[in-house]
Amino acid sequence: MKTKTWTEIKDTVYGEKGTERRDQLEREFESFKIGLLLKKAREEKNLTQQELGDIIDKKRTYISRVENNGSNLTLKTLFEIVEKGLGGKVKISIEV
Repeated sequence: MKTKTWTEIKDTVYGEKGTERRDQLEREFESFKIGLLLKKAREEKNLTQQELGDIIDKKRTYISRVENNGSNLTLKTLFEIVEKGLGGKVKISIEV
């Protein structure tokens, strides 16, 4: 039995890149990664969700939602969390 790569599995289950279902999966995965990156950065700064929320004037529950699924996050809030809350910089890249 041949072992499949993760890409082959995604192609089989979600369709090839460029299909609506696959593109949705990729977007959701990128949102999830943003949440994980923010959580990791917050933990490295030794901040609780409450402390970060207080700095940027958001509730702890909002910070939790962002960390668990960054999908409903505006760029403005992303910049506030990273720059004001964590003292970092946001770098964004776009692939065409």
